[in-house]
Amino acid sequence: MKVVISIGGSLLTKELTAENFKRYADVFMDLKNKGHQLIVVCGGGKVCREYRDVGKRLGADDEQLDFIGIMATHLNAATLHAALKENAELIKWTTLKKAIKEVKNKFGEKILVGAGYDPGTSSDFDATCFAKAISADILINATNINGVYTDDPKKDPNAKKFDKLTYKEFIKIIKKNAQVPGEYRLFDLPAAKLVKKLKLKTIFIDANDPQEIIRAVEGTHNGTIIQ
Repeated sequence: MKVVISIGGSLLTKELTAENFKRYADVFMDLKNKGHQLIVVCGGGKVCREYRDVGKRLGADDEQLDFIGIMATHLNAATLHAALKENAELIKWTTLKKAIKEVKNKFGEKILVGAGYDPGTSSDFDATCFAKAISADILINATNINGVYTDDPKKDPNAKKFDKLTYKEFIKIIKKNAQVPGEYRLFDLPAAKLVKKLKLKTIFIDANDPQEIIRAVEGTHNGTIIQ
């Protein structure tokens, strides 16, 4: 199966240790050894937010803030690549157009590790573009919330979790969220619209337990399916 995983930087950096990165690397290697072909796209997480906040205080505009975030995603991607060693190849920072071309040329035996590329979009959008480039079977959004809710479950204790959503229903929920640098809560709107256009099966999971990523691929997860 061809799988693209958009992994939140909050998972990779919640414990900024080699052991934490290795936990996720081991899961990706497990999937690879089972015959799946993978692309993993890293988000920025805590490091991104900290640098973004400094940038805001310095008067940075949206494009500058986006670029700060992009660099944070590449810190995470390069570190994950180190954990995967010779089993992976890093798609280094360039334009998104060139990154997509590189993905098409290199996708196959090794795990491809990417991050953010163009200002104005999120790593979720980049992951969706990579999924389009390789005609992926599924896109997994690995974050620290166990699916898609009617509202932010951290703020609204009465928020309802969905097991399944149509693309149209999903986009309606995403439109409620702020679409500014560092605030792409859950997923960004351009990515959601591209998922709909591609009719790409997309799964949202809580991957604080890295094994949930394997369960998402195998269909036994506890998240939300968009299809």
